[in-house]
Amino acid sequence: MLRTLVILLAGALAGTTADAEVLELQPVPVTEWKPVYGEVEPQDLIPARTRIGGTLVELSVSAGDTVQAGARIARVEDDKLLFRLDAIDAQLGALRAQLQTARTELARGQSLSERGVITQQRLDQLQSSVDVLENRIKSAEAERLGVQQQVTEGNVLSPVEGVVLSVPVAQGSVVTPGETVAQIAGGGVFLRLALPERHAPNLTVGEDIEIGTGAGGRTGTLVKVYPRIEGGRVLADVEVEGLNDRFIGRRVPVRLPVARRPALLVPKTAVEIRAGLDFVTVQSDGEQQERVVVPGEVVMRDGTPWVEILSGLSAGDMVVIADE
Repeated sequence: MLRTLVILLAGALAGTTADAEVLELQPVPVTEWKPVYGEVEPQDLIPARTRIGGTLVELSVSAGDTVQAGARIARVEDDKLLFRLDAIDAQLGALRAQLQTARTELARGQSLSERGVITQQRLDQLQSSVDVLENRIKSAEAERLGVQQQVTEGNVLSPVEGVVLSVPVAQGSVVTPGETVAQIAGGGVFLRLALPERHAPNLTVGEDIEIGTGAGGRTGTLVKVYPRIEGGRVLADVEVEGLNDRFIGRRVPVRLPVARRPALLVPKTAVEIRAGLDFVTVQSDGEQQERVVVPGEVVMRDGTPWVEILSGLSAGDMVVIADE
């Protein structure tokens, strides 16, 4: 009976060794991540400004409204421009009446000239009066077009398609040329990071950035690192596909790669927890033994979780990985 037990035990050990995979432990480069926060910023933040001064008689948007490019969002009126239009219209009326009289006198002068009643000099004077009045009418009409264009420029148009972030004025207020009526965000959004300047040398355009607090989440792409450092901070922009653009200025947790270091990694399945301790099976000289280890963080490699071993193992150890 004892012999039978020994045979069964040997068969079981042989089956366990045959089903297990042995991994030679070697240091591998691991990326160190720094948790920071990025702020959601619009690609385009453009103010809609007034082009003339006057009174804001119409304001059709408020914060949160969506507007199309070129849409009228406000209207400014200047009473002085309307008075100038009335004055020019009155001047044009007088000039056209004078022109009608001058043309009548010119026609009569041409008739008298054919009969030799008036001299050619007098006929030239009549023609000159008609030409002067016609030019004065053209000048007044051009001036009216200029004033009319100024009235049209009282319409404040949206420079881009997007969302209205703020409206710093109210209807009925007096505005000056170039004053902001609304701040409009358009063109999509990105994440802006403000990092300590010591991390500036480690930032590389095109690098993947993890969005969230843990590994395996969404990723973005570092698209721009600004060359100017202000207040000990360097600015960088990260593009994230499908980033929620409802709230501009919202803070989003980001994990930023700042360094690379060697680490000893074993598959998570190779670590067994018993009585609050972590064990890893190591094969040496054909025999297997368990070692107590201190695990670190979990690192995802090709979609598989690996555990960093801080102590208990060294490079060259043969780690036994049992098949699941």
